[in-house]
Amino acid sequence: MTAHSYRTDVAVVGAGIVGLAFAWEAARRGLAVVLFDRTRQPEGASVRNFGMIWPIGQPLGEEYQRALRSRQRWLELRDCAGIWVAECGSLHVAHHDDENEVLREFAAVGEKHGVQCEYLSAVEASKRFPAVATSGLQGALYSPTELAVNSPAAVARLPHYLAETYGVQLRLGVAVTDVNMPEVRTASGERWLADRVFVCSGSDFASLFPAVLSTAGIRRCKLQMMRTRPQPNNWRLGPHLAGGLTLAHYKSFEVCRSLGPLKARIAATMPQYIHYGIHVMASQNDHGEVIIGDSHEYDADISPFDKPEIDELILAYLRPRLNLPDWHIAARWHGIYAKHPTKSFVTAEPQPGCVIAVAPGSTGMTMSFGLAADWWETHA
Repeated sequence: MTAHSYRTDVAVVGAGIVGLAFAWEAARRGLAVVLFDRTRQPEGASVRNFGMIWPIGQPLGEEYQRALRSRQRWLELRDCAGIWVAECGSLHVAHHDDENEVLREFAAVGEKHGVQCEYLSAVEASKRFPAVATSGLQGALYSPTELAVNSPAAVARLPHYLAETYGVQLRLGVAVTDVNMPEVRTASGERWLADRVFVCSGSDFASLFPAVLSTAGIRRCKLQMMRTRPQPNNWRLGPHLAGGLTLAHYKSFEVCRSLGPLKARIAATMPQYIHYGIHVMASQNDHGEVIIGDSHEYDADISPFDKPEIDELILAYLRPRLNLPDWHIAARWHGIYAKHPTKSFVTAEPQPGCVIAVAPGSTGMTMSFGLAADWWETHA
């Protein structure tokens, strides 16, 4: 080997949440791991989100159980890596009869599928969760399983935890330019030989294996989000908050027969929300800031310039549902992630021993640890 040639068991390309998950699972199995990312600090979709670990939104059955497995991994990181993780739960609030009907039905159906949730009357929800606005409230669905994390802090901390605890070698700020198994080459001239390579390249479809990714049916999705300044007097939101639009967004609620009329009303009365793919949620981080979003624009509709009307629609929907002390918006941003129209995750093996693992959609923070754990158990 040359002076710039190295050997490892596993190479992971991409230090977003998917790459971190595959690196962690390999390292905890005693394998030597090197982790590459072309940026020194995380910049992608893994740090441009709510910080929600969201089992309640996953399809009932295998996917929901995988989300719970990811949840356990996050709690492990809280205890071992010093990462802030709050067991906050979630609350879906109903302001229309059709929303209330979906919540009642899901509470009954979910229980049969092992989902931890309970329907609350408007009075019960108001008593337990004072952040919820009472005007027009008809009922709510509470789930205790959801977690809150500070995504930028967590994703920045994780590589160093892996290095400190498992000896993972970090190559942050080092771009991988070519994979030709068993060889990985970088822009800095390094040459690594690895038994297994994971390419976790997020929404970058051009740098590595573009022919494979271009035919995989993956789409780019842009979301717009906002963050308030820290709320005064240590005010806390409590559980993540969502409304009727979210019931129409997540696949878990498709088990409800009552969902059809809800979707029909939204389509007929809220065309702008449909056009921009808006569903509205709120979470709170450890600094007291409330994160608000989001929207969904795809492929050719993606622009580098954000649309103020999207932010206005999001805030107009949330204000009647949340008793937020300070609505001052301190930051606005957008993220772009990879999403498949039907699959919850996309893998391919363009070369023996090289696995592309991308497109967890909007569920990367929720599902990646469980997906990686299941992959390693199946293929180890």
